[in-house]
Amino acid sequence: MLHTALITLVTLLQIGLPSIQWTASTQTDQDAVSIVFTGQVRDGYYTHPMSDPYTGPSIEWTLPAGVTLAGDAVEEYEAADYKGEEVIKGTYVIRQQVLVDKKAEVRGTLTFQSCQGDACGMPEDWDFAVSVSPAPGAGTGGSPLWALILEAILWGLAMLLTPCVFPMVPMTVSFFIKGSQSKAQGRFRAAMYGLFIVLLYTIPICVIIGLTWILGGESVTADIFNWLATHWLPNILFFIIFMIFAASFFGAFELRLPSKWVNDSDKNSDRKGLGGIFFLALTLVLVSFSCTGPIVGTVLIKSTQGEFWTPMVTMLAFSIAFALPFTLLAFFPSLLKNLPKSGGWLNSVKVVLGFIEIALGLKFLSVADQTYHWHLLDREVYLAIWITVFSLLGLYLLGKIRFANDSPQEHIGVGRLTLVIAVFSFVVYMIPGMWGAPLKAISGYLPPIETQDFVLDRYTAAVPADNVPATAENQLEMPHGLVAYDNLEDGLKAAAESGRHVFVDITGYGCVNCREMESRVWSDPKVLELMRQYVMVALYNDDKTRLPEEKWVTTAEGRVLKDVGRVNAWIARERFGVNAQPNYALLDAEGNLLAPVRGYDLSIDGFVEFLESGL
Repeated sequence: MLHTALITLVTLLQIGLPSIQWTASTQTDQDAVSIVFTGQVRDGYYTHPMSDPYTGPSIEWTLPAGVTLAGDAVEEYEAADYKGEEVIKGTYVIRQQVLVDKKAEVRGTLTFQSCQGDACGMPEDWDFAVSVSPAPGAGTGGSPLWALILEAILWGLAMLLTPCVFPMVPMTVSFFIKGSQSKAQGRFRAAMYGLFIVLLYTIPICVIIGLTWILGGESVTADIFNWLATHWLPNILFFIIFMIFAASFFGAFELRLPSKWVNDSDKNSDRKGLGGIFFLALTLVLVSFSCTGPIVGTVLIKSTQGEFWTPMVTMLAFSIAFALPFTLLAFFPSLLKNLPKSGGWLNSVKVVLGFIEIALGLKFLSVADQTYHWHLLDREVYLAIWITVFSLLGLYLLGKIRFANDSPQEHIGVGRLTLVIAVFSFVVYMIPGMWGAPLKAISGYLPPIETQDFVLDRYTAAVPADNVPATAENQLEMPHGLVAYDNLEDGLKAAAESGRHVFVDITGYGCVNCREMESRVWSDPKVLELMRQYVMVALYNDDKTRLPEEKWVTTAEGRVLKDVGRVNAWIARERFGVNAQPNYALLDAEGNLLAPVRGYDLSIDGFVEFLESGL
């Protein structure tokens, strides 16, 4: 009787106590942050691992901005046996790695169920809250300042070779080739050109970061750069500017800047014309945003992750490195003034630059054409113009075409013949592109191959039928025969139904680096094989298609996003913490991040490793 009473008393005292006592903590190493749940299973009880869909624990996360899950949770326990079944007794540890961009508090609910003998109790909930901070060695938010500065310098130097920056090289040479009244004046003008480039990048960024820091309107910042890079108005304007420069190079007229653009307040003759130099620097900064956007966007997004001075310092480093080659180019033409002018070789240089301006200026018209779906410059039309332009350039170098300011030429030298061979070799290289050849060397300059009407079968990869979205209205044709959903919601639903994971392509029609990744990396057979194992989602950040009202998105700041591109850009910022293209994310069917988001990187082995990490 006494024994029964004691058992009853103990049972009553235990009512309301959880069958597993949980605690939550964080574990941080050099590169990663993990949230660690430690549970103590009460004596006489046992539970099951997370792989058990009925009685295993599950976690419902409430993740703040800047925190995402990385992979699946990892369990640690000493397995016990109950009637031939693996169960957990004693200490039970669950580790979940997270990607952290800024200090935040993670909340959620851990649901678990325990058993005594053959009887299992009702599910129990445990609410948790734990603070997390970036790992010291993390690439975002935790990198040392010197590493960020070095990265910015390397990006700045690399930008010279991108399709939307390189066309400014002939503009710079043409502008400064006229020379100055003295060598000292030439050096001063060149130095001011470099200084203007640095200031035009750094000062606006400092102002924007300051305003977003105060007002918290980082989405407005992204919209400004997105507008410059993708809206039809600036792109058409840039296209017209390049065509005007090309006409001037051909001798149609002498290009002179309006006097109102000159700094009238500067009466010093050595500084006369600074307004024109400023305008050239401003043009360079504006037209380069399509390619410099990824690094600028990456720096800007740091201002929304608890950083303030770091973005400004790294932007200063980026702009100095970016301006350096153009400053040297501005110094160099001042020396050309002392070289012999016989034979009109200087005019020949200008004419050659004119042909190049026409070819490269088409990029801006192509950006507007792609983002607004005009279909004026599909890939074969674009290639036909390039083939014609460079064929005419080859004929000009051979002396078969002459312009008004050209000097008579009786023969060509070895140097010019070398250029002729190079130009016509390039023309021959482009011709197969009219039938779908990938042309990897210039893929970043060209419209996507999906816009081409005729592509030979050997360049079109077959895709398994189960990789094709079920409904036509949300299907997008992607490079190499791949297809993708145009929204994340449908992609996650398809992944859940098919048992696959999701590959999210954060891209843009006007993104030249995206085209390079698709042509140089995606085309690899191993990469394609792995990509076909994913459900693909393509989020075009610059698509100007207007959404029906029921799909509009209202942000936390009260802004209403009405077109596809703005909504996708908002998803990229809020869900993935990125503000640039291209970026790639791997998700499970529940939307959890399986690996750190990957940006522009032409390493095929690295991309294969990235894709394998999500499988």
